[in-house]
Amino acid sequence: RLHLVTWNVGTASPPPDVTSLLQLNSLDPTMDMYVIGLQEVNSRITNFLSDLAFDDPWSIFFMTVLSPLGYIKLSSVRMQGLLLLVFVKHVHLPFIRDIHTHYTRTGLYGYWGNKGGVTVRMSLYGHTICFMNCHLPAHIENTEQRLDDFEKILEMQFEGENIPSTLDHDVLFWFGDLNFRIADYGIHFVRESINNKRYNLLWEKDQLNMAKKKEAFLQEFIEGPLQFKPTYKFDLYSDVYDTSEKKRKPAWTDRILWRVKNLCQHASKEDEFSAEEQTISVTLNNYISHMSYGISDHKPVTGTFGLELKPLLSDPLVMLNPEGEWSAEHDVLISYSAVPEFPSSAWDWIGLFKVAFRHVNDYVTYAWVEDDEISSNKDRKQVYMSAAEIPDMGGEFLLCYYSNNFQSIVGISQPFQIQPNRTLMEKDLTQEKNSWMQKPDNLESHDEF
Repeated sequence: RLHLVTWNVGTASPPPDVTSLLQLNSLDPTMDMYVIGLQEVNSRITNFLSDLAFDDPWSIFFMTVLSPLGYIKLSSVRMQGLLLLVFVKHVHLPFIRDIHTHYTRTGLYGYWGNKGGVTVRMSLYGHTICFMNCHLPAHIENTEQRLDDFEKILEMQFEGENIPSTLDHDVLFWFGDLNFRIADYGIHFVRESINNKRYNLLWEKDQLNMAKKKEAFLQEFIEGPLQFKPTYKFDLYSDVYDTSEKKRKPAWTDRILWRVKNLCQHASKEDEFSAEEQTISVTLNNYISHMSYGISDHKPVTGTFGLELKPLLSDPLVMLNPEGEWSAEHDVLISYSAVPEFPSSAWDWIGLFKVAFRHVNDYVTYAWVEDDEISSNKDRKQVYMSAAEIPDMGGEFLLCYYSNNFQSIVGISQPFQIQPNRTLMEKDLTQEKNSWMQKPDNLESHDEF
């Protein structure tokens, strides 16, 4: 289950609550993956430079919401105001590999990143998936420029060997503030149609729908029905369309589309294509806007998808677990085993993480798999961690194996308990007792005062 968000946030700060945006109160099963594409994230120079050194406020915000629920930030990519975040449940981490990011500037003839696309691709259970968050040129007369820019973004190439081009991925999701408008009709007809919920009257003049009929490269992209109000342009903190002097015509600028490669190949063949041959399918369960959010002049749009995969990978590359009881009173051991073909590296490491960790660098401590190895045979290896590195207060933790060659986590343990350091606790109790025994004198002096 994949939940995809696109939102032009108009340089605003995060809202107080995103429960409905992320469908956190849904009675349906929880999501496996969240993909969040934002446009117009505050990108003033001072903000951008500080964001390069630290996570930006929006990334921190979504990590704070999702990490306690068992999601980690798998990947992110930022280009000025464009931000793309991918969060995933812990259980899927060993089956996600070959994560790469890319960005393409199209503003100011490719020299400025206020418009363009940011992309994350990966292998998910052996299938190639690509997510593309775009902010295309504005204004009703710029349809051709929008199409040209999108074609340019599609042509980008990821760095690395054997990585398919964008359109060669098994599934490609395309979303963002695509800025397509409603042509021909005047503002009064558009608003009247919206007020009467007769959105279908506007569909045929939506510039993206019109372009899909003419442009071959767009015809393979699928979109759910636009059964929600156009998401642009609103007065802030309201559901009232633009009342400023400009009175912008409402439009479905914020969109989510997708393309399944084998369906495209099937469409080009004359022979029948059996369901058994299809190794991946995408089902749209929900395509809606969220009118309650008013921090910008756009309303966020979400798409909830079911991805049905025949796993091409079914076993993790590395299995690992803690040995014995863990506490900070003694050095501890980790045992792990890897599949025979696993390409290990001297730069691989095993990290100790709190269960609600935010991202791969959010470890408490780590051990190098080669430098800290204490025993090895063909079935199992052991690595030690120093007692000095183990948290004194204990708690619930995970172990993750990070592969330098894959640039990702390829093994994760079950959660386990680290016992509190009894020596330290006894020391604290002694100090507390001594402090308590000294209190009568203090109280006497207070009475005199």
